Amino acid sequence: MKSALLFLLQSIVAGLAVAFIVVLVRPELLPSLHPLEAAGPASYAAAVDASAPSVVTVVTRRLVPGEPDPSGRSRFRINNGFGSAVIIDPDGYLVTNWHVVVDAAEIQVELGDGDFVVAEVVGLDAETDLALLKIDMQPVPAIRLGSSRQLRIGDVVLAIGNPYGLTRSVTQGIVSATGRAALDLVTFEDFIQTDAAINAGNSGGALVNSNGELVGINTAVLTQDIATEGIGFAIPVDLVRGVVEELKKHGRVIRGYLGLLPDDLTNGQRAQLGLENNRGILIVEVYEGGPAERAGLRVNDVILSINGDPVFQERQALLIAASTKPGDEIEVVAWRNGERFSTTVIATERPLLQP
Repeated sequence: MKSALLFLLQSIVAGLAVAFIVVLVRPELLPSLHPLEAAGPASYAAAVDASAPSVVTVVTRRLVPGEPDPSGRSRFRINNGFGSAVIIDPDGYLVTNWHVVVDAAEIQVELGDGDFVVAEVVGLDAETDLALLKIDMQPVPAIRLGSSRQLRIGDVVLAIGNPYGLTRSVTQGIVSATGRAALDLVTFEDFIQTDAAINAGNSGGALVNSNGELVGINTAVLTQDIATEGIGFAIPVDLVRGVVEELKKHGRVIRGYLGLLPDDLTNGQRAQLGLENNRGILIVEVYEGGPAERAGLRVNDVILSINGDPVFQERQALLIAASTKPGDEIEVVAWRNGERFSTTVIATERPLLQP
């Protein structure tokens, strides 16, 4: 009995010794301590099933100048274009990109069942590259709207669209960045960057999260270098919501306007002007007869704050001004000749950007 017990204890000690050596030498052989639910799903088919029926093909026809006839008279030809759109309302409202439908003589939408329906333009907003369309068919499968504010870098996203005429194509990637700007693509930039493949024809399509909820409208890829890949941009759905509401109400987006052109300051310029911190943007142009001129602002003044919010970048000032409405009183604190001063600018409506 004693010999059997001794053998058992020796076996346990030997087993523990072997396990200790394994932990030190090959820790990857041990089972993961993380719960299985922390891993991503093996398939995103449920998210695609929930969202793909709401992504449709947009077919546009434009009249473009052609070669003149033998007598010298102008001739036109029809240019067909393709893109994508997302049904956001069961009453037949669809969102796409402005550049997909601008100047189109005819717009048709191909639904999931293969039927073509004529779409009417409700409103266009070139400054965010968004357009709102309407089809005379209800109900239609509307996508669920998510929240782009809750996106985190590393979240899985799916790009759904119709690249090169390949309907309902799905690519998968992650959120690479949020709040991307200074790309000179549109006036108001606040893009989601993703490495999900976005190709020609994807414009206006859906960027969805792993639950199949819309988080963005795919709009552009970075093609400055032929070797560049995996850098695509989508308009965040929280921005889309506000633009859609304005387009429904007015057919355009009504934004405030200050009548000035700002620019960022360098550290050297701040030191030269006697500014001690990184606040401030420089006024490089004041438009004649505009709100800024009437409020007494001049070229080379430095705006330090707008409505009590410190201003650090030109883009920030543009967004603050655009969020106001015509007739709003905007309190501006500025710097001129080494002294602070305050003035009130009464906003007017921002002129529409012409195509």
